[in-house]
Amino acid sequence: MEASRSDESNLSPNRDQRSNLNPAHNSMISSGQVWPTIDGPLGLTEEASVDYARRFYKFGFALLPWLWAVNCFYFWPVLRHSRAFPQIRNYVVRSAIGFSVFTALLSAWALTFSIGGEELFGPVWDKLVMYNVADRLGLAGLA
Repeated sequence: MEASRSDESNLSPNRDQRSNLNPAHNSMISSGQVWPTIDGPLGLTEEASVDYARRFYKFGFALLPWLWAVNCFYFWPVLRHSRAFPQIRNYVVRSAIGFSVFTALLSAWALTFSIGGEELFGPVWDKLVMYNVADRLGLAGLA
């Protein structure tokens, strides 16, 4: 019986040391607090997070839709917890929708050109593709 107690006491400190490798994570779980960014307590405050989420969302319309993906990634806890941070969630959900629509349109466009090709577009194909720009401008025979 005493040997098993000493084994348990030897095991429990190691277990506690392993679980305390990330004290911020443990305190977040024990207190039940949700942080707006993936950085946890090391990240932005809630006020700054609203500003950053708004900026990422608006700049995504400036032909930078990858910022919508960054917004979704950085504010993943906001997407995960539906009732937390309603001001930030508004921008992050819109960013997720925008990035999904952009990805669907880009994929459809790429698949149309790669699968359809010349059979789909006919004689207009030569004007649409970019691999013959040097031939059209007369630059191919200069070397």
